[in-house]
Amino acid sequence: MSSSLPSARKKARHMLVQAMYQWQLSGTSISAIEAQYMAEKGMAKADSDFFRELLHEIPARLDELDAAYREFLDRDPDALDPISLAVLRIGVYELLHRVDVPYRVVINESVNLAKTFGPTDAYKYINGIVDRVAARARRVEIADSKGGAQSGNKSN
Repeated sequence: MSSSLPSARKKARHMLVQAMYQWQLSGTSISAIEAQYMAEKGMAKADSDFFRELLHEIPARLDELDAAYREFLDRDPDALDPISLAVLRIGVYELLHRVDVPYRVVINESVNLAKTFGPTDAYKYINGIVDRVAARARRVEIADSKGGAQSGNKSN
């Protein structure tokens, strides 16, 4: 079952962090991880199309995604914990390739994922980096939202 409800997307993101963590640490093939997650009961409540897209596209676009946030890091990317790395890659993918998801939602979801799965205070670090990527990748959307708020127009 595929759903575009926000709760279904949230569930898919939760599962994605775990799937990306598994892929990063074990080297298990994406196809095997997908089969494992699709067989789990919890997937019925998740946006499975969204899950599949990100599960396949993030590894396929690693160089592009990692390049989009690397300059904002204060450490070597290899020094990031695997959860923070997974959360960053999910957030950056959404900012660059899922313009149907508002940038504020991407930032908020990234922070929440880091709070749920990441080390203590990792969410603060993730917030700063995803916010900087959004400022570059979603300049027009951010300007429109700020301009609309200042002029009283409802652009959303």
